[in-house]
Amino acid sequence: MKNPLVPSWLSENKDLEALDAAIWPATAQRNDRGELEIGGVSAPELVRQYGSPLYVVDQSDFESRLAEVRDAFESAAAKAGTSVKLYYASKALLTTDVARWVVSAGYAIDVSTGGELAVALAGGTEGERLGLHGNNKSLVEIGRAVSADVSAIVIDSEIEIERIASIAGAQDKIQPVRLRVNSGVHASTHEYLATAREDQKFGIALDDVPQMVEKIRSHSHLRFLGLHSHIGSQIFAVEGFVAAAEKLLEVHARLLAGGEVPELNLGGGFGIRYTAADEPMPIAEFAREIVSAVSKKCAALSIAVPKLAFEPGRIIAGPAGVTLYSVGTTKDVVIAESGEGASRRYVSVDGGMSDNIRPALYGAEYSAAIASRTTNSSGVLSRVVGKHCESGDIVVRHEMLPEDLAVNDLLAVPATGAYCYSLSSNYNFLPRPALVAVKDGKARALVRAESEQDLLERDLGYQPGGGD
Repeated sequence: MKNPLVPSWLSENKDLEALDAAIWPATAQRNDRGELEIGGVSAPELVRQYGSPLYVVDQSDFESRLAEVRDAFESAAAKAGTSVKLYYASKALLTTDVARWVVSAGYAIDVSTGGELAVALAGGTEGERLGLHGNNKSLVEIGRAVSADVSAIVIDSEIEIERIASIAGAQDKIQPVRLRVNSGVHASTHEYLATAREDQKFGIALDDVPQMVEKIRSHSHLRFLGLHSHIGSQIFAVEGFVAAAEKLLEVHARLLAGGEVPELNLGGGFGIRYTAADEPMPIAEFAREIVSAVSKKCAALSIAVPKLAFEPGRIIAGPAGVTLYSVGTTKDVVIAESGEGASRRYVSVDGGMSDNIRPALYGAEYSAAIASRTTNSSGVLSRVVGKHCESGDIVVRHEMLPEDLAVNDLLAVPATGAYCYSLSSNYNFLPRPALVAVKDGKARALVRAESEQDLLERDLGYQPGGGD
């Protein structure tokens, strides 16, 4: 009997040990004991060394994606007679080691806070490889960015023009800047991921751009690089990028009458596959179609193709990451009102919304697989949930997991390299997991796991031994 709760995209007869190459890291495989291996290291061994839950990043996969994205955009730009600058969107995943991987691959790094700037600099990133973003940059953050000689500061509001000009003047520097534009193009994505709507916090209205650029150009300590657009995240189709580019290029062409406009930054947001239902456009196609559209529009406007910039993040970090959990309890629930045969197993794990808030925040879907052994069991519709005191504490909404799944089995959730570590919290006083890189059969901690003692030591009322 078919379970009416199983979504159409999820097969009830799926191979429970299969690892879909479109979702899992490139090195993911099963060893002869049926254990999941990533980067040549088994999931049980990783948990023995570093604990559970655990963030794992396949370094080889991460690095190969850096190269794939770079090659795609450089090839497309060369055919259009221009060049491209890629900024890794560090909000996806950032540590000092990640910064080194990114810079070694020829990327710059996009940061949006003083903290991200500090991590990138601590990782040895030079200022010319950095860009500062954000809708509310403090004077301190702007000052640090100017002092570090960052390659660009993205202006998000009129007040920032004077702030940046004043700080650059005080340091006797000329600071390159871009102007973020709210193109009005709505990407097909979650409402809170769409960042080019008219009624939201990012960017300048298109009609206000000429006045703003004139003001930027009036300051001798600012150099205007060009316009910037970011239409959203987890985008599967190219049409939004093309529409935004065409709108910006029309303004770009008018701005050329008042001075140089050497660059155009079209942001990022390229989607990845989390489940079998997701069908994102390959990055090489994104690059070809976007750059081709830019080239055609420039020809129609009789202007040169500017240097292009993009900000990929999720598409690099996301598929390279896997989170490992230990199973605690299981519970079968019959949902009679949904029809005959409607049931779901709830599988509780030792993490949850504190290490992956995206399902609760965006309704995001993920996949999961048993990671610690082989199984000959049939599958049962399951929902993987965390241990937090929230009914919305869901890790994986829909998955077929083994009927014989038991306490202390390990589960692996793929495509967690982007935004899971970055958005992690200490909700319910849970310490954050370690972040580990695996490569060529070796594991190395990038960020150590927190302990309850770490959390207590931030509490100024804490007295070791319990106090009086």
